Amino acid sequence: MWSFFARDPVKDFAYEILPDTQEKSGIWTLHRGKRKTNGEPVSVFVYEVAQGTEQQTQLAKAAFKRMKTLRHPNILAYVDGLETEKSLYLVTEQVTPLAVHLKAQAEKGGAGDLEVSWGLHQIVKALSFLVNDCHLLHNNLGIWAVFVDRAGEWKLGGLDHVVPEQGDPSGISLPAPKAVYPDMEKYDPPESSSSGAEKWAGDVWRLGCLIWEVFNGPLPRTSSLRSLGKIPKTLVPHYCELVGANPRARPNPARFLQNCRAPGGFLSSSFVESNLFLEEIQIKEPAEKQQFFQDLSDNLDSFPEDFCKHKVLPQLLTAFEFGNAGAVVLTPLFKVGKFLSAEEYQQKIIPVIVKMFSSTDRAMRIRLLQQMEQFIQYLNEAAVNSQIFPHVVHGFTDTNPAIREQTVKSMLLLAPKLNETNLNQELMRHFARLQARDEQGPIRCNTTVCLGKIASYLNTGTRQRVLISAFSRASKDPFPASRSAGVLGFAATHNYYSVTEIAARILPTLCALAVDPDKSVRDQAFKAIKSFLSKLEIVSEDPTKLADIEKDVASSAQPAGSSSSWAGWAVTGMSSITSKLIRNAPGTDGALADGSGPPSNSGSTTATNEAPPPDRWEEDEDWGNLEQSSDWSSSGWDADDSWSNEKEGQGQSSAGEDGWGNDWGEDDADVTLTDASLPLPDGVRLASDYNWDSGAAKAANQNDLFASLSQRNPPSSTVAHAAE
Repeated sequence: MWSFFARDPVKDFAYEILPDTQEKSGIWTLHRGKRKTNGEPVSVFVYEVAQGTEQQTQLAKAAFKRMKTLRHPNILAYVDGLETEKSLYLVTEQVTPLAVHLKAQAEKGGAGDLEVSWGLHQIVKALSFLVNDCHLLHNNLGIWAVFVDRAGEWKLGGLDHVVPEQGDPSGISLPAPKAVYPDMEKYDPPESSSSGAEKWAGDVWRLGCLIWEVFNGPLPRTSSLRSLGKIPKTLVPHYCELVGANPRARPNPARFLQNCRAPGGFLSSSFVESNLFLEEIQIKEPAEKQQFFQDLSDNLDSFPEDFCKHKVLPQLLTAFEFGNAGAVVLTPLFKVGKFLSAEEYQQKIIPVIVKMFSSTDRAMRIRLLQQMEQFIQYLNEAAVNSQIFPHVVHGFTDTNPAIREQTVKSMLLLAPKLNETNLNQELMRHFARLQARDEQGPIRCNTTVCLGKIASYLNTGTRQRVLISAFSRASKDPFPASRSAGVLGFAATHNYYSVTEIAARILPTLCALAVDPDKSVRDQAFKAIKSFLSKLEIVSEDPTKLADIEKDVASSAQPAGSSSSWAGWAVTGMSSITSKLIRNAPGTDGALADGSGPPSNSGSTTATNEAPPPDRWEEDEDWGNLEQSSDWSSSGWDADDSWSNEKEGQGQSSAGEDGWGNDWGEDDADVTLTDASLPLPDGVRLASDYNWDSGAAKAANQNDLFASLSQRNPPSSTVAHAAE
C-alpha cells in the first residue's frame, strides 16, 4: 500500500523569514527576510488567516492581488508571494515603515527637509499615478501605508482598500478602513460620499493628514489639522488646500505636485531636481549627463548619506560602465565612497577603479592620479602590480608634462605596494630616464624628491647603486630647484651611506655646490656639508661609534604599509618643493610643478625657462646634526623596494649598466663638471652651460663672488683640460 505525503509549500518557498524581526503594519505583520539562494535582503508581509476576521482576510487577498498587478517606481515593489490555506506571504523589496524610519531619524537629529521633500514628492506622484492613470482610489493613505527603502526613498503601500473609481465591476465591495480599524475615523474627510466632489477628494484629504503627521507626529484628532505646528512655511499654503473644508477646492494630486515645484516651493530644490534627473538619466543627452555629474559633486555634501550610497552610487557606476561618462564621474564617485565601509568599497568601487586605469582618456588618467590618496588604502598589492602599475607607467613617457608630473607624484602612494621587480627595476628605470632627459625642470626636481622619499623601501643593493648617483646627477641640473633637491636628497637619506662614501663621493659633490650660482643652493650645500662632516668627526674621535653610524647602511627595505602616514604630501612632500622652489619662480609654470593645473599638450615650458628658486628653503631652518632628524627624515617619507638595472634603450638589464650607474659611472668620487664629456639628451644642460648672466640674474650676480667663481669654461675646453 502506497502512502503519499504532501510537501510543505512554506519550506519550499524561495525566501525565509529572519527571527525576531516583526513589525505590525495594519492587518499584516512585516518581517525582514532574505532569498535562500543568495541572501538578498527582502521584506516579507505575513497575514495569518486564523488570527483575522473574514473582512480582514478579504482585504488581505485583495491587497495580494493588487500588488501583483500594480508596477510603479514609487509604489512598493512586489517580488514574490505565496498563498496557503493558513497564511498569505507577500515578498517585497527591503523596506522599513515610515513611522519607524522617522523615529530613527529623530534620534539622529531629525529627518532633513531635503529628504522629506523628496519623500512627499514620491508619494504624491504615486497617488497621482493611481488616480489619474489607473483611475483607482487608494482609500487608505496615511503614515502606516508609506515605507522607506535603503536609499531613503518613500514607497506607497497599504493597498488593502484600493478600489476602482467607478466601483468594482465584479460587484465585490471592500470594507472601509474605519470599519476594520475604528480609530481610523479621524482620518476621514468631513464631507459625505454623496457630496458631488471628485472621487479622489478623500485621498487628497488623507494626503494632508500624512503631511501633518510627518512634521508633527501622530494626529490626536481631526481638529488638530488646523494647527500647523512644524509644517514648513513654503508648504503651508498647499497643505491648507488639501485639508480645506470644501472638497471641490482640493487640488488633484498632479496639480498639487506642480504647485509645490514652482520656484520657491517646498519641492523646488537641487535634491529633488537631482533625483528627477537620475530617474530619467537613460534618456538624457551626453552633454546633459556631463553637466549633471559636474554639478553633482557640489551638491553631494548636503544629500542624505543613504541616498548617496544606494541611489547615486549605482547611477555613477552605470554611467561609467555603459554611458561613457568618463573622468567626470570620478569626483562624485570618490565623495560617495567616503560613506562606504571597507568591504563595500572593495566590492563596488575598486573593480571600477582598476578598469579606469586601463583607459586611454588623458583626463581620466590624470584625475585618477590626482585623487589616488582617496582609494590607495583599498588596493591590494596583487591588483596594484598586475592591473594598475603596468598602465600607470605609461604616464612616465606621456607627451603631456602634467601627466608625467602626476605619475611621479603617484609613486609615493604606489611604492609601498610594488613588488621587487616593479619597484627596484621598472620604476628605477623610468626615474633614471626622467631625471636625466626630461625637458621639464620641475619634473626632474620632483623625480629626485620622490626618490628620496621612497629610499627606505628600496632594497640594499638598489640604494647603494642608485642614491649617490641620482643625487649627484641632480646636483648638476640646470634647474636650481633640482640642485637643491639633490642636496636635500643626500640629507634625507644620510643614514644609508658609509663613512667612506661620505668622504669619497658625497662631500666632493656637495663641495662643488658651495660655489653654485644660486644662493639657496649654496646655503643648503653648506648645511649638508657641516652635517656630513660632523659624522666623520664623530667616527674619527671615537671609532667605536662607526657601527652605530652605519647601522642602516645594509638594512633591509622597509616593509609595505609600515609608513606612519601618506597624507603629509602637502606638508612635507613634493608639493613643499614645488610650492617653495618652483611655483613662485618667475618664468616657471607653477601649475605644472605641483600637478594642480589642467592637462595641456603644450610642451613650451622647457628647461630653458628655468629660474632661480626663492632665497630660502625653510624659514629659520636649523639642520644641526643629521642624526637629530630634519624635515626630510620625518615620517612623511615613504616608499617600497626596487630600481632598474636596465640601460635606456636596451631590452635587458645587466649589472653596472643601469640608468644611474651608466650615466655617472659606478665611481662618483670625482663629481666635477668634467663629466660633461658624457653625451646629454637634447634640452638637458649642465649648470655650467646655463646663461646665468641674462636679464635680472646678470645684475644680481655682478657683486656675487660665488656667481663669478661659478663661470666655467665651455664643455669642450673642460674636456680638453681634463684630458691634459
